Amino acid sequence: MQDLGEIFGSDGPLARALPGFLARPGQLRFAQAVANTLREHRWLVAEAGTGTGKTFAYLIPALLSAQRVIISTGTRTLQDQLFHRDLPLLGRALGRAATVALLKGRANYLCRERLQRLPRELPFDSGGKEPLAAQVQRWAQATSEGDLAELPELPDGHPLRERITSTRDSCTGARCAEYARCHVFAARRRAAQAELVVVNHHLLLADLALKEEGWGDILPSADAVILDEAHQLPDLATQFFGQQFGSRGIDQLLTDLPPMLLQNGFDPDRLTAQEQLLRRALQEALRMAAAAGPAGQRLTWGDAMPGFDRAARALVTALCDLADALAALGGGDAPAQAAQRAANLAGELDALLDARPDEGARLIVPGARAFSCQLLPFDIGAKLRQILDLRAQSWVFTSATLAVAGDFSHFLTRLGLVDRCDTLTIDSPFDYARQALLYAPAGLPDPASPHYPDAVVEAAAELVEHSAGGAFLLFTSHRALEYSARALRERWERSGQVFRVLVQGESPREQLLREFREHGDAVLLGTASFWEGVDVPGSALRLVVIDRLPFASPEDPLTRARLARAREQGGNPFIEFQVPEAAIVLKQGVGRLIRSEQDSGVVAILDPRLTGKGYGKQLLAGLPPLKRTRDLAEVRAMLERSRGDRSRRRA
Repeated sequence: MQDLGEIFGSDGPLARALPGFLARPGQLRFAQAVANTLREHRWLVAEAGTGTGKTFAYLIPALLSAQRVIISTGTRTLQDQLFHRDLPLLGRALGRAATVALLKGRANYLCRERLQRLPRELPFDSGGKEPLAAQVQRWAQATSEGDLAELPELPDGHPLRERITSTRDSCTGARCAEYARCHVFAARRRAAQAELVVVNHHLLLADLALKEEGWGDILPSADAVILDEAHQLPDLATQFFGQQFGSRGIDQLLTDLPPMLLQNGFDPDRLTAQEQLLRRALQEALRMAAAAGPAGQRLTWGDAMPGFDRAARALVTALCDLADALAALGGGDAPAQAAQRAANLAGELDALLDARPDEGARLIVPGARAFSCQLLPFDIGAKLRQILDLRAQSWVFTSATLAVAGDFSHFLTRLGLVDRCDTLTIDSPFDYARQALLYAPAGLPDPASPHYPDAVVEAAAELVEHSAGGAFLLFTSHRALEYSARALRERWERSGQVFRVLVQGESPREQLLREFREHGDAVLLGTASFWEGVDVPGSALRLVVIDRLPFASPEDPLTRARLARAREQGGNPFIEFQVPEAAIVLKQGVGRLIRSEQDSGVVAILDPRLTGKGYGKQLLAGLPPLKRTRDLAEVRAMLERSRGDRSRRRA
């Protein structure tokens, strides 16, 4: 391995390749720790503060290790950045042209076989001159990789995506007529031949879950796995190692049956009776799910839902009847595969119906046209540790937010990593005491008070007016976001003040961020997805306002079940779970402000519990060392300085 001190030095290849590169001791220290972990086949948990340059600090040892390494990220945005920008740049700078592959889940790739089965006319419109279906057809003929990220006209969540992608159940693999040109298997073949494979946590966990169930694998074997944005892992792993059922799988099966029957020489009406029975059972289950609560809201599925239980059991029976009828057809692999899909769906739902209360939180999410059910285990640490121990690999878990006041216990316990990992903390190189203020205003009512929402609006508006925009307003609930957005717009319309107000949900996330950066003095209101993974260096962001401490809502059924479980076991769930979780999320939100050595500004936390409750000290101890104040005059001075920095840069 090349000398890392030289590579990360002020006269090294990075300095020559990157204008403005700064040698950072913390970055070198982190890179050396990663290199040692890979060389000695150890496990490492490392928190690297904002500005450390952790991405290059783990990519360079991976490139130089002569090992096969899987890099897993929390988001597809970072995944694309690593593959398309960072790794090519580092390869050129180091003269190390490693073979690198990008691999996503199958829902991100065009399925040629399903595209061919689409009707000519589709009820989808892009709003442009050319119908969306025609754009997809034209792109499908030109694409070499089939990655739907190449088609910005087809955003996440668009209903057409489900029609042109495959699932594990619907894919026929090598039996498919399009197998030789399949984008999913082509991507997996590239990954199998690469030295570095860039994936995301969803795909990595799906691979681990498949291996655990004995279904094979998605990812190639590797010598090491590096997980960036690893703070997301505990909640994601809880989902992947729980049990799931979604009614959309039935919709997809019913859509696929008629063409499958025709292609295999059967009368498409052959199974009409079983299909109609299944459709009726599905409609009844949808009706009972809708009666359980609001669409999109996660609810506890318990004894209070006997109507849904009966409908779900009838749905299991209808799926089994269809599976039996398909199996009786004979006639090749396609009917047998369809029978297996129906049986799998029945098995998933039946397992949830029969789950014991101590297995986890049993939840249901109603929707307008579908519903989903989950069993989320209370503790996935033991299972995940067992899975990881079976793999003779190095593991590196890193993020800017893993520890609580320097203590990794909460993260290590949730993932079952206690006594298994080396730990490392790299402080941010930023001068927080000079660059930023933490403002906790006095006199605000308790968050439980009915006067609190208006007090938040008043305080936030005053701060935004002092900063002349350039603000993120971060909320812990959609209800608070919507109330504040409406109230702020009304206030500024009455006063004649003009602010460009951008609100989560009114436009796609990336479009909002692009407008915010380009405007320079905008005000963006957001909830959970804007608390992390958002990078706005420069004076376009000079104020971050947080409405309240980000404790998980006790009304959330998963949180409620976890707290009840902890109490049953004699623990203190608030101190042992809620406070550490809130500390990590709060550090993420505060971390939006200072993203470079030139940034400056104010973080305002409008929750009086930060200074008025004993646990506030633990939350404060987990934040970067910002100078603290309760003096609005000091805040105004800092905001004026930040605005002045912006004016000078414009000039």
